[in-house]
Amino acid sequence: MKTIYALILSLVMLFSISAPALAGDIDNGAKIFSANCASCHMGGRNVVNSAKTLQKSDLEKYDMYSLEKIVYQVANGKAAMPRFLGRLNEQQIEDVASYVLSQADKGW
Repeated sequence: MKTIYALILSLVMLFSISAPALAGDIDNGAKIFSANCASCHMGGRNVVNSAKTLQKSDLEKYDMYSLEKIVYQVANGKAAMPRFLGRLNEQQIEDVASYVLSQADKGW
């Protein structure tokens, strides 16, 4: 009986924990994206490398569909993409990453 009670209690606790929200401010991320990223990534596209867009399918394909990975990419840059850390602070970069993920989920 104690085992069943413990199992039920564990399940209740597990399902009562809400999913974590995106850490960044999506509205602020949209403004920052528009000012700093849209020239290359308007509408989730990529004018430099059309195969690597910000569409959810491409983010998943290239193992970039996570807040942490997008934050890293924006902060450090790669290939033709410039580094934004220093130009943007860490919170602004997190806001942009949250915006990108939210837009990718919506299909841009």
